[in-house]
Amino acid sequence: MSPSERPTVLIVEDEPAQREVLAYNLQAEGFRVSKAENGEEALLLVEEQAPDIIVLDWMLPSVSGIEICRRLKTRAETRGVPIIMLSARSEEVDRVRGLETGADDYVVKPYSVVELLARVRAQLRRTRPATVGQRLEFEDILLDAETHKVFRSEKPLKLGPTEFRLLSTFMEKPGRVWSREQLLDRVWGRDIYVDTRTVDVHIGRLRKALCQHGGPDPVRTVRGAGYALG
Repeated sequence: MSPSERPTVLIVEDEPAQREVLAYNLQAEGFRVSKAENGEEALLLVEEQAPDIIVLDWMLPSVSGIEICRRLKTRAETRGVPIIMLSARSEEVDRVRGLETGADDYVVKPYSVVELLARVRAQLRRTRPATVGQRLEFEDILLDAETHKVFRSEKPLKLGPTEFRLLSTFMEKPGRVWSREQLLDRVWGRDIYVDTRTVDVHIGRLRKALCQHGGPDPVRTVRGAGYALG
């Protein structure tokens, strides 16, 4: 999996030892990791680039994790980012409060790192299935993320690596309109400078690959906005 395909996990944890242990284990599993030691830093990092998932400690200095969760879940841009809340609070009322605030999962400290990694993968299966090896289907197109193969009407298609990443992005959220800038961040990676016109070139290649055995073009151009599948 290329660096741009790897999901990004934001760890928000004020305990340095726990933050580093989590980061080490997530990186060992192939995730990209960003780290914040308080709520303000976390909000700045999310503003710069929304991660694919957030592991968020409840007890943070100044702004609590529960407040960070509430803010992120009320914003349209970050509402869909899964949040796993970490807390030493094991009472049912605290779990309920965390989930009602918008957390997608709730893990009580002390926790098993292996279990937490499994929960991270479970959330990503829901929001970014291609990054955890899932098979995606849209109409007559099948994308197998584990074997890196694509079929249309059961016929194999030849796609370059960039076109494969573009297609997996589209197939994770059919119908969603992606701007060129969003596709650059997701497919090429934020750390790599690529001209937005490059997106148009690869969209053209993807269209050609998808139609190599015939059939209508499933990629839709949305004037002034970007591209969508279907």
